[in-house]
Amino acid sequence: MKKIYLAAFCVTALCFGFETSNAQTGSALKIGYFDFEIMIQSLPEYRVADSLVQIYQRDTLESEYQVYVSEYQRLDSTLKADSAKGTISKSVMNYNNQQKQQMAIQLTYWQQIAQKKISDYQGELLAPAYQKVIAAYKKVFAAKKYDLVLKPDSFLPGSKVENMFPLVAKEMNVTLPPGLMHDINEALNNQQPGGAVKP
Repeated sequence: MKKIYLAAFCVTALCFGFETSNAQTGSALKIGYFDFEIMIQSLPEYRVADSLVQIYQRDTLESEYQVYVSEYQRLDSTLKADSAKGTISKSVMNYNNQQKQQMAIQLTYWQQIAQKKISDYQGELLAPAYQKVIAAYKKVFAAKKYDLVLKPDSFLPGSKVENMFPLVAKEMNVTLPPGLMHDINEALNNQQPGGAVKP
């Protein structure tokens, strides 16, 4: 029985010694915070793309919508006129009715269709900016040896996390708005009671 207790004691001591040694020599987890969408929206390319999307929406999509409305009205009038005559074959009437139904579907789901077209167009315009941000992010991530990267709203202020926005901006050689350049924890430390910020 003494041998069993002695063996258990030795195993426990070895495990405790290993954990203590590991805790002393192990490095802390390096955590950063970053968000691709926020970074993209702060770039000059985003403002240019946003202007082009507004022009696309106004000039192209509104015109396309009007074409669908006009075509639906034309098909509806044609069907009513053909029905009144009664001389048009059933196959032609069915074809015109199917065309009218397709236009009706386009008009019913126009908001979703237009939103998808806008999203696709914006994605096409911003693809080069995304590639630049991703390349800069990967360089910073590798150089700083982060273990984990969180979004800015996914941790509590006071957490030991590093702001990656200035590092990625420096890698891209761009200037960011002041709100992205400062550490969230630094802003928290500069707050006075009542929410005012220290000068």
